[in-house]
Amino acid sequence: MSATVNPTVSRRRLGSELRRLREISGMTTQQVTERLLISQPKISLLENGRRLIKPRDVRDLCALYGVQDQRRVDHLMQLARESGQQGWWNSYGDIPHGAYIGLEAEAAAIRLYEPLVIPGLLQTPAYARAVIAGTIPHVTPEQAAAHLQVRLRRQDRLGAPRNPLRLWAVLDESALRRVVGSREVMRKQLDHLIHLGARPHITMQVLPHGVGAHPGVSGQFSLLEFADATDASVVYLERLTSDLYLEKRSDVRLYGDLYAHLQAQALSPDSTRHFIDGVMKAYAGQG
Repeated sequence: MSATVNPTVSRRRLGSELRRLREISGMTTQQVTERLLISQPKISLLENGRRLIKPRDVRDLCALYGVQDQRRVDHLMQLARESGQQGWWNSYGDIPHGAYIGLEAEAAAIRLYEPLVIPGLLQTPAYARAVIAGTIPHVTPEQAAAHLQVRLRRQDRLGAPRNPLRLWAVLDESALRRVVGSREVMRKQLDHLIHLGARPHITMQVLPHGVGAHPGVSGQFSLLEFADATDASVVYLERLTSDLYLEKRSDVRLYGDLYAHLQAQALSPDSTRHFIDGVMKAYAGQG
């Protein structure tokens, strides 16, 4: 992915830089809207990386903010061009959560908590196929195939020969016990988890039912961190009809603390491996 343009990341970097330039200039969003005759919500969406912006609009904003360095203006205009391009996932049709896929493709590390199913990055093809069929109403065979291909391609980050994605996954016991596909599909899925957990850049912990109430009962979330210091960490909350992205430092810090509590209550990586092995043997009729 590093050799191709990532429009999601380009949009975030551009928005962050435009916000910084506005703040340096001492202008408020209301003053910008009055000068350029655009709505205040549009400025907020641009600065949050949630809306496309044309290169000429970037040029006008730079002029308004008093940016004299033409190289910086050219760089920002190039980011605007890149943010309008399509990511690799767009070639598969109408794939949901495209913005998240773009962030995931650029992330250096992800900490995730999943209470219900095995996370997509860790799924076998058979398990993923069953999840897609069971969770997307009225999905056509063609759409299901496209979803599967995207999900499997996302997993390439875990096997990258250089700078693989650093993944820390806390899984609720329910994700291991819920039979998705069949008992044989589950046995192979759990065997896959054991092999993945042996990789140095992947850490897995299981949160057993015996823990009781814990900070993750409100649902799934992911914390994405980036190697580029200009890219702020992101909290991602996946929802059925829309996603939520939190980038405020206070929100990221809150979810970081929450994740630390989950890690402390979960089984250690070694104990997790033995736990998964026991559930896997039960699926195989050996337990």
